[in-house]
Amino acid sequence: MSLRIHALTGAALEASLDEVARLRIEVFRFWPYLYDGDLAYERHYLQSYRTSKEAIVVGAFDGEQLVGAATGTPLADHADDFAQAFDGSGLDLSRIFYCAESVLLPEYRGQGAGHAFFDVREAHARRSGYDKAAFCSVTRPDDHPLKPADYSPLDPFWRKRGYAPLINVEAEFSWKDIDQDQQSRKSLQFWIRDL
Repeated sequence: MSLRIHALTGAALEASLDEVARLRIEVFRFWPYLYDGDLAYERHYLQSYRTSKEAIVVGAFDGEQLVGAATGTPLADHADDFAQAFDGSGLDLSRIFYCAESVLLPEYRGQGAGHAFFDVREAHARRSGYDKAAFCSVTRPDDHPLKPADYSPLDPFWRKRGYAPLINVEAEFSWKDIDQDQQSRKSLQFWIRDL
């Protein structure tokens, strides 16, 4: 299988968002997200990519089919969600580009899409004048009953790309897990690097 990686902005980005939503719902059902998502919520969540002038979606295509996507916007576009997490950090949110999520169908992993997703977003952030790139990862307890025995965390991959956890910079979000009836709060650890 050969993947084509392509940056989407403007009208092409907007046209991709329903497919990005579908991928987020499918991929985030698995560990460590365990997200029981729905299209209505996803469309609402992805609205900020329609309104941000500097938003980007990096698509991974098999032929014409979108099989993976990575998203990014200025962190300031998410200030309502993340400002409190960064209180006391001394960091200027307006100088940070947020590499929001990367989703890729399992059968396409191991072909370099993860690196390409970061390469394209980081290059876009540099061209747009940002000093740093950041993302956040969900934190789950090691003894969680749904954690797969063969799970390998992505921390080594992120560190190799120059990212490090931001000490005491965590956000909290609620979503419904696949094995739960109600939403519950989750902690997300921020990682950052200089560009």
